[in-house]
Amino acid sequence: MDYLASEPIWYTVLFMLTAVHLDTASHTPIYRQLSDHIRESIRSGNLNPGDRIPPTRELAGQLGLNRATIAAAYELLESEGWIKGHVGRGSFVQPWQNELTPISFASSRPSEELFPLDHFRTVCRQVLDGQDLGAILQLGSPFGYEPLRRWLIEDAFTSGISRGSDKVVITNGCQQALDLIARALIQPGDAVLVEDPVYPGLREAFSRSGARVIGVQVGEDGYRLDLLEHALRRDRPKLVLVTPSFQNPTGASLPLDARHRLIAIVRDAGALLVENAIYAGLRYEGAPLPSLKAMDETGETVQLGSFSKIAFPGLRVGWVLAPTRIAAALAETKQWCDLHSDQLSQAVLVRFAESGLLEQHRKRMIETGALRLAACLEACARHLPKTARFTRPQGGMNLWVTLPAPLDAAELLHRAEAVGVSYLPGRFFSATAEPGCLRLSFAGLNPGKIHRGVSLLGTLFKEELARARLAHHSQPALAMV
Repeated sequence: MDYLASEPIWYTVLFMLTAVHLDTASHTPIYRQLSDHIRESIRSGNLNPGDRIPPTRELAGQLGLNRATIAAAYELLESEGWIKGHVGRGSFVQPWQNELTPISFASSRPSEELFPLDHFRTVCRQVLDGQDLGAILQLGSPFGYEPLRRWLIEDAFTSGISRGSDKVVITNGCQQALDLIARALIQPGDAVLVEDPVYPGLREAFSRSGARVIGVQVGEDGYRLDLLEHALRRDRPKLVLVTPSFQNPTGASLPLDARHRLIAIVRDAGALLVENAIYAGLRYEGAPLPSLKAMDETGETVQLGSFSKIAFPGLRVGWVLAPTRIAAALAETKQWCDLHSDQLSQAVLVRFAESGLLEQHRKRMIETGALRLAACLEACARHLPKTARFTRPQGGMNLWVTLPAPLDAAELLHRAEAVGVSYLPGRFFSATAEPGCLRLSFAGLNPGKIHRGVSLLGTLFKEELARARLAHHSQPALAMV
C-alpha cells in the first residue's frame, strides 16, 4: 500500500531532521547516526506513516553532508522497512506497529505456514469418527500405539534400515528418546561421546543422568574421526551419539566412507552407537546417503526418529528403533515416567502417513526447504562481512556462521534484536566455540524474510567490525622503555 495521498509539507520534516546532532568524532558512521535519528523519530511518532522524507540533495545541503551519506542512511532504513522510496516521488515513512515484525533465526523448526491444515482437519475427523476411538482413548502400551509402530517398522524394513529384529518405542519427541536412553542405559560416571558443537538438549539429557559428557569436534564433514578415535581409546565410552545427516547446529553431514569408518571404530571400542536421524529426510540436493542403522551389519545401532522436523512438532511424536533388548529397557523406563505417549496424536499421524499425505507434505517441505536454504546461502554470501565463514549444507534446517575477530556473536545479539532479528550464539552449543560463531535456522522463514534478516545482520556486523578496527588503529602506541 502506498501512502502518498496525505503528504505533509515536507519542509517541516526537513526542519525536524536537521535538528540532529551528528558527532564526527564518534566511531559510529555518520550515515548510521542519521538513520538512527530518523528511526527514533518514527518510533516516537514525530514522523508518521505517509510522511515524505526530504530528497537526498536537499537534506545533504541542509546538513552540510555528502549526498551519498544521506543515500546510505535512506538505503539502510529502507532495507529495514522503515521507509520506502518511489521513483520520481521521493521516500515515505512506512506503517509499523510498535516494532517491525521480528525475524527469528533462533528456532530449528518447520514453518506453520506450510502445515497442510485442511488435510490435518480431515484426518482428525476420520480418527474421531472411527470405530476404534474408544480404544485410542483408553490406556495403552508403553511401547506406543500399535498401528503406528507397525507402520514405522514396515517403513524401516522397506527402506533397508531395519533387518526385522528391531522394535519401536514411541516417545514424546526426540528429546524424550534421549532422556529414556540416558535413564535406562547410562550409569553415573559412564562416558558418553557427543558432537561439539551440539544441540544443548542432547548434552543436557546425558549430563543430568550423571554421565561424563565428552565433546568431540565437528568439522566440515561431521565428526573429526581422528579425534573420535583418540577419545574412544582415552575415555572408553559406553555410548557414542552422532547426527550423521545435517547435524544441529552446523548442518554438516558425514560422507559415505566416514560412515563406514565410524561404525567400525565404535564397534571395535565396544560402545553403543546411537544415530540421531531426525533431519535425514530433509535432503534438498546431492545423492542420498544410507543411515548408520542401515549400514551396521550387526544391527546393534539405535536410531532416533521424529515427525517434528517434517510436520506438526506440537504433537511431540518421536520414536526409537532399537534391538529388542534395548527397546524393552526403554519401554520399561517410559512406563515409570509417563505410562505411554498420547495415543490420539499417534492415531492421527499414522492415518496421515497411511493416506499418503505425509509423503506428499514431505515433498513440499523438500521443495520449499531447498529454496530457503538457497536464499540463506545467497544472503550470507552477499551481506555478511567478506571474511565471515559459513557452512554450506545440502539439507536440514541450520547453518553455522563464524564471524571475523574480534566480533562476538553473543555480545551483538541484543543489538540484532533491537533491529528485529534474533539468532543463537555459538556458546549456546559449545563452551569452546569461537566468540564469532552463531547458528542461523532458516527453515521457518520464507526467502524474503531470510534475505531481509541476513541483510540487517550483515549491516550490523560490518559496522561493528569497522568500528572495532578503527578503535584498534586509533589507539596510541605504547612508549618503549
